[in-house]
Amino acid sequence: MARVQLPVLNAPFSGDVTQTINPWTWFFAPSGGQFGLFNLNIDMGPSTNPEVETEIVRDVASYGKQIGRIEDVVAVLVNRLDPGTLAPAERKAIEAFKVLLADIETIKARHRQA
Repeated sequence: MARVQLPVLNAPFSGDVTQTINPWTWFFAPSGGQFGLFNLNIDMGPSTNPEVETEIVRDVASYGKQIGRIEDVVAVLVNRLDPGTLAPAERKAIEAFKVLLADIETIKARHRQA
């Protein structure tokens, strides 16, 4: 029986591709401290010094932790304000901030119970 040689077809601009597929490394090799098939890197936009930002997020605190600490400090300052000295728009902003903190705490409490 004669063998038929099928033509090699490449998509435009693809050329020959050689790739080692090793599923063990997909699951068990760390990549940036993450494990799994899909590891996402989220681009948070332009940074004046991406290396410093990456090191801070990796070694000090995530963006969420940093924002949480800022919320804690702002909450202390807000609680020390005399509402009588604030304009109506300022009181509205303070109340909106307090609602935000309460909603965040509700979600955190729900996850602590789970």
